[in-house]
Amino acid sequence: MEPDRLRQLAQALLSGERTIDEFMRQVSSSGIADLGEAQVDLDRRHRCGFPEVLYGPGKTVAALEKIAGALVADGVDALVTRISPEQATGLLSKFPTGRYNPLGRTFRIPLPGAVIERDPETSGRIVIVTAGTSDQPVAEEARETAEWMGVSVRLIQDVGVAGPNRLRAQLPNLAGADAIVVVAGMEGALPSVVGGHVDCPVIAVPTSVGYGASFGGIAALLGMLNSCASNVTVVNIDAGFKGAYVAGMIARNVARGRRK
Repeated sequence: MEPDRLRQLAQALLSGERTIDEFMRQVSSSGIADLGEAQVDLDRRHRCGFPEVLYGPGKTVAALEKIAGALVADGVDALVTRISPEQATGLLSKFPTGRYNPLGRTFRIPLPGAVIERDPETSGRIVIVTAGTSDQPVAEEARETAEWMGVSVRLIQDVGVAGPNRLRAQLPNLAGADAIVVVAGMEGALPSVVGGHVDCPVIAVPTSVGYGASFGGIAALLGMLNSCASNVTVVNIDAGFKGAYVAGMIARNVARGRRK
């Protein structure tokens, strides 16, 4: 166990936030909760800044309950991505305070009484932009991820390049963002246009939205990879979680610099 993590646990014990049994269990676990079918990485938030995230497909409801329960017991909010309605129904019976987003296919389990920091100056600020309404499911996954990270997030929808006046009207809302996530399908042109108007990193998320020659998002992916805007980088097709996670890390680090 890393020294900083051990110090935090010891301080929690001394302050009464942890019992002796909880302290011993967490110290002896070496940062791993062995559930048999899963090895839950409890130390990830201390190494990487944020806890492990659950990927829903292929997991039974019972497995999701056990893994999410281990995270909650360790004192963190749990996030499940790409969850099905059946899985969400099962989790809600176990975690009635959970938040299911059917459009974004996410499930979040907040800690009881948790207050999530939302001050953009101290938590970081990101903006999520979609080219079309059909991109909203991917954008919702991104928004839920950013909120789970405690980052201030704004969602701007349906400002694709076919109507440039729509994006122009939103430029004031892009100013001051620490990072911007742009979600687009079809030919994937929007990230380059946004990148040419802002002074922060732009994380492009290609979506599988489009007709035959879009090849399930490959056309958008290739267009974004070949962007001439120097501040544009790209994640995988339909990867709203990954786009928001990277943007959230950037925003939190920028906000940390503002606090110094």
